Amino acid sequence: MTAQDNATAKITIDPAFTVGPVRRRTFGAFVEHLGRCVYTGIFEPGHPKADEDGFRTDVLELTRELGVSTVRYPGGNFVSGYRWEDGVGPVDQRPARLDLAWHSTDPNLVGVDEFTKWSVKAGVETMMAVNLGTRGTQEALDLLEYCNIDGGTAFSDQRKANGAADGYGIRMWCLGNEMDGPWQIGHKNALEYGRLAADTARGMRMIDPDLELVACGSSAPTMDTFGEWERVVLTETYDLVDLISAHQYFEDFGDLQEHLSAGRRMESFIRDIVAHIDHVKSVKKSSKQVNISFDEWNVWHMSRGESKAPAGTDWPVAPVLLEDRYTVADAVVVGDLLITLLRNTDRVHSASLAQLVNVIAPIMTEPGGRAWKQTTFHPFALTSRHAAGTVLQLAVESPLLSGGKTPDFPAVSAVATLDAEAGEAVVFAVNRSATDALALDASIVGLGNARIIEAVTFANKDPYWQATADDSTSVLP
Repeated sequence: MTAQDNATAKITIDPAFTVGPVRRRTFGAFVEHLGRCVYTGIFEPGHPKADEDGFRTDVLELTRELGVSTVRYPGGNFVSGYRWEDGVGPVDQRPARLDLAWHSTDPNLVGVDEFTKWSVKAGVETMMAVNLGTRGTQEALDLLEYCNIDGGTAFSDQRKANGAADGYGIRMWCLGNEMDGPWQIGHKNALEYGRLAADTARGMRMIDPDLELVACGSSAPTMDTFGEWERVVLTETYDLVDLISAHQYFEDFGDLQEHLSAGRRMESFIRDIVAHIDHVKSVKKSSKQVNISFDEWNVWHMSRGESKAPAGTDWPVAPVLLEDRYTVADAVVVGDLLITLLRNTDRVHSASLAQLVNVIAPIMTEPGGRAWKQTTFHPFALTSRHAAGTVLQLAVESPLLSGGKTPDFPAVSAVATLDAEAGEAVVFAVNRSATDALALDASIVGLGNARIIEAVTFANKDPYWQATADDSTSVLP
């Protein structure tokens, strides 16, 4: 990108203007039984770098470096046809099952116990989803009993017999997945789902009243039912859940400037969801505050061949699916989306980059071979590593851009965090211009006797450069 007219953007930092705390759960990810995310992704017995449990240690190392806090599991569309009992007990006795969501076969070599073990090794919190598509309240209660009760009941003793003496203590639970979507196995209308989610939440709280429960929100802002879905579902569940989910993906359709404006569309989606939540809160005259779990977000080039599932009589195990290769421009978008999530930390209390390995992911692997970082790895890792303390609201003065369907918007998107204990402030900023470089002038007088100690940039003249297994280091922060 070439500078034009020496354009400059200015940001002003004032610690008096706060948004809310930096929430570690903002830096969550997602592992679904989809494509090669699990098999030859996190799990590959026989790989030269597999540990005693079959987990790839190179992927574990990259997961820790990425700074992931929470991982949602096992889906995704997959969960709406999943029988969790198939994935526990002796591996040689587990049945292989058809995965209708992705037209694949799941051998059930990895289930609840294996994934929880992987989570401990990766240093992440498990966020468990239950099947409210083909199953219901009782199966969710059974899974909760299996996972969290220490012993003395049929399911908890089954877990103990399977090698886990203590309960897993999983706190966050998703009540189904994208139940508004006609593609979803067991798709329901808002009232049907809302009542099922309420019944399930009520039962789960009888086991543990302190769980954090996530109701299904809209799977995209473009859904015809968006808004009405939130109103009906929350009318049924408001006093029983803590969060409502939001899912949103972004794709480059050939207009780079429009693609780089993705953060604006996420911001608009968040504001609309907040309005729908608070409308129900007002109608119910409730003192409780429900917030947002943005538990699927990413760049996903859905129109490309990598996103086409197998068909017909072909039901492969771990097929190549959704293996998008990301560009420098995609990394800028991911950086802007992270900035947007932080700017809304008062209402977005959890978020999950979808997904972690191979499937629209920052980490890629070769079966039996290498693992490497995509371009999108870097903005996520940098933000997770440096964001701490309190999110600050910035004053931003920036040249304006026009992006296709998006009204004029600032070229610079930015947020700051202040870690008072460490005495450090960090500014996160992206230049959303497809053509022009910008100088950034940061006013830090509000921080008192402060000085700039480091500046890290991620950029390239070619916005379409992609990392590969052979060259993943030519463009680095």
